[in-house]
Amino acid sequence: SQSQATLLSIFSQEYQKHIKRTHAKHHTSEAIESYYQRYLDGVGKNGAAPVLLELANEVDYAPSLMARIILERFLQEHKETPPSKSVINSLLRDPSQIPDGVLANQVYQCIVNDCCYGPLVDCIKHAIGHEHEILLRDLLLEKNLSFLDEDQLRAKGYDKTPDFILQVPVAVEGHIIHWIESKASFGDECSHHAYLHDQFWSYWNR
Repeated sequence: SQSQATLLSIFSQEYQKHIKRTHAKHHTSEAIESYYQRYLDGVGKNGAAPVLLELANEVDYAPSLMARIILERFLQEHKETPPSKSVINSLLRDPSQIPDGVLANQVYQCIVNDCCYGPLVDCIKHAIGHEHEILLRDLLLEKNLSFLDEDQLRAKGYDKTPDFILQVPVAVEGHIIHWIESKASFGDECSHHAYLHDQFWSYWNR
C-alpha cells in the first residue's frame, strides 16, 4: 500500500492536469461575467455563505483560481486602471487587504479550502521541498560524499542549477551519478518529461 503523502501527490498532479485542460473555458468573457453575476447574486442573498467556494465546486474549478477570476473582475469594476498581476497576487496572499469585506471573506474561504492551488498551498509545497533538500544533504554528508549545493553553484555563476553536484561522481546500479535534483512529488511520465525539458537537459554536461 502507498503512503498518504504519495496518494495526495498523485491526486494533486492529476487534478492540475484536469485544471490545465479546462482552464480556457473558465476564462471566456461570457464565463467570467456569468460567474461574477452569480457571485453578486449569491452574496446579495447571504454574504456569509461560502458563495465562491460552492460556485467553484459546482463548475469543477480550483477555488483559489475562481477567487482570482472574481477578484480581478471586481477590481476592474472598482478601479480606474486594470489591476496588475502583482497586485492580484498580493491580495490573494493577504485577503484582508481587499477593499470589500464580503469579497475578502469569500476569497479567504477559497484559499484555505483549496488543496492544490493558491498561496497557502505554494507555501506548503515550498516547505516540503526545502525539508526534502535538507534530508538529502544529511544523507550525502552521512555517506561522506563531497558536493556543491545550489547556493554554491549560483555563486560560481551558474544560472540553472541542480540541488547538488557531486564533486566526485558515484556509480549506482551501473549508472554514473554526477548530480542530484530533489523533487518532493510523484514522478509520473508526464512530470518527468516536463522536468527534462525545463531543467534536466541543462544539467547534462555538469
